[in-house]
Amino acid sequence: MELNIEDLRKICCLENIEITLHAAKRLEQRGIKMADIIACIQNGKIIEQYPTDYPYPSCLILGLSVNNQHLHVVVGSNLETLWLITTYYPDTKKWEADFQTRKEN
Repeated sequence: MELNIEDLRKICCLENIEITLHAAKRLEQRGIKMADIIACIQNGKIIEQYPTDYPYPSCLILGLSVNNQHLHVVVGSNLETLWLITTYYPDTKKWEADFQTRKEN
């Protein structure tokens, strides 16, 4: 199943977001706040789908943080809960200028 950004926006609130220990550590290291993640999902778009991820399909969202910086958020969802897998500011060494296209190695 592929995820739809509109469906994710409907459930995108603090009560519905679960954060793994790994993701929590990365958020702290990268200085990314929950407000940035919510903003990214609310204003962003899905740029990659991972429909076979276990236990739920996941996707990569490109959006903007509260400070208007490009942000990538990876979430899995069963359309009731959002599981935050990781989030980061995309690196121009790995991504084209549009932050949507991976550079070839």
